[in-house]
Amino acid sequence: MPDLKLPPKLAPGTLRVIPLGGLGDVGRNMTAFEIDGQIAIVDCGVLFPEDHHPGVDLILPALDYLRDRLDDIVALVLTHGHEDHIGAVPYLLKMRSDIPVYGSKLTLAFLSAKLREHRIREFVLDAVEEGEILEIGNYEFEFLAVNHSIPDALAVAIRTDGGTVLHTGDFKMDQLPLDGRITDLRGFARLGEEGVDLFLVDSTNAESPGFTTHEKDIEPAMQRVFEAATGKLIVASFASHVHRIQQVMDMAVKHGRKVVYVGRSMVRNMSTARDLGYLKVPASTLIELKEIGKYRDDEVVIVSTGSQGEPLAALSRISNQDHPVISVGQGDTVLLASSLIPGNENSVYRVINGLTRLGANVVHKGNAMVHVSGHASAGELLYCYNIIKPRNVLPVHGEVRHLVANGKLATQTGIPAERVLVIGDGDVVDLKDGVARKVGSVDASYIFVDGSTVGDISESIMDRRILGEEGFVSVITVVDLHNRRIVSGPEIHTRGLAEEDHVFAEAEKRLTKALTDAMNDGVNDAYRLQQVTRRTVGQWVAKALRRRPMIVPVVVTT
Repeated sequence: MPDLKLPPKLAPGTLRVIPLGGLGDVGRNMTAFEIDGQIAIVDCGVLFPEDHHPGVDLILPALDYLRDRLDDIVALVLTHGHEDHIGAVPYLLKMRSDIPVYGSKLTLAFLSAKLREHRIREFVLDAVEEGEILEIGNYEFEFLAVNHSIPDALAVAIRTDGGTVLHTGDFKMDQLPLDGRITDLRGFARLGEEGVDLFLVDSTNAESPGFTTHEKDIEPAMQRVFEAATGKLIVASFASHVHRIQQVMDMAVKHGRKVVYVGRSMVRNMSTARDLGYLKVPASTLIELKEIGKYRDDEVVIVSTGSQGEPLAALSRISNQDHPVISVGQGDTVLLASSLIPGNENSVYRVINGLTRLGANVVHKGNAMVHVSGHASAGELLYCYNIIKPRNVLPVHGEVRHLVANGKLATQTGIPAERVLVIGDGDVVDLKDGVARKVGSVDASYIFVDGSTVGDISESIMDRRILGEEGFVSVITVVDLHNRRIVSGPEIHTRGLAEEDHVFAEAEKRLTKALTDAMNDGVNDAYRLQQVTRRTVGQWVAKALRRRPMIVPVVVTT
């Protein structure tokens, strides 16, 4: 645990605010509020790992802070349905399944499917709408509509004896949104007149001047992509970006192409969005993946997961020539209709390079206007500060540079610098009599999750902190890529497994064949061979030993 100055005992009538994730990263968003012995939580999301997190599938917020206070939690409020805001909810509910969860209809539908995949059968989900006010314990929650890159997003005002907080969640101020649902600036102004003691505000685009571009403004660039595509067309997007998929759907109809979803999360989320009326799918437009062979390449649009370069997502598998159905080559087009989340640059460019190497024309935000952000830029944030006039500001959701930039915007509108709290995960803020101040820190370290996930088949997971239960497997192989042969290994070593290393002789044999076959099939970089290693060993261990250890593959090239 880091060296921490623990906060003092919470005084009666004081509202304590503890960011447990999301301050310093674009992900794992979670904030705990406490007053008079009761805890309320806003959001509970995951952070996706970077290249320097080998063997890690997900990173969770600081749930350990709540482990001894579970019975004190009166509500979990979700602002919207993106993974970085709801992805860690199953892990919290595994600690206490009857925590009441509040969110919009679409948000809870996405969450419900996720909970079932985690085999959580009993849970309490309560749908709320903008304009609704709920009294829960020591808290009063008011929900306000905000515009974001996913439908049904909400901001939440939290009224307590310690003061009133407004948490924007992720938002922007698109005045011409695709679904006609704009951010409730009248509600923001009304709250400002009432008095906002602490404003927690989205920082992601605080460095970007002006106003965020309208969603509809990308349609001309998307139109050009569809017109120029003469072969196979793949569009990669976030699996929860309903607005973007609607645009693709409409463009496909206009150009006489069928639409097929690829990637389990894409299939699940878009089916949910369609069932609830958020996604309009014209008759006879959508086909199953198994039907794709009935159509020419220029008659189909493939809507895929993997826009962030996730190694096991559909687009990465396509770029690695590892997808069982879809391949790309000369004359094909791939459109990455998504932003580039900080930290994912290497993964995304690796996929772009792989697709380009295969002959595909890759269109992305770097070479065409095919995506706009879902977050408010500096001009929108200044507008909000001026209509709300908060007494204190706590920038949230962003890397350190985003938080600092957002804090500077707040001071430019006249908020005193000492009332702008640019803090990090685990820092504790107490609010009383209109004054917010940092009073200490708690441990908000990463919690790593690793799993034996294979392609899109399974989301079974495990916490890296229980290695003693599931174990650890390292695999070291030295390969000569030029001559396509294994020079040394593979050597498999284990820790935390009852089995001795020699038990893995069969796995080493299978891995030798898998790596040799991959190199003969044109796989020519260590990263892709590491994925082959992880998948092959993971499958063998799951079947032969019925275990799901963390697998760390190391491939050294000569």
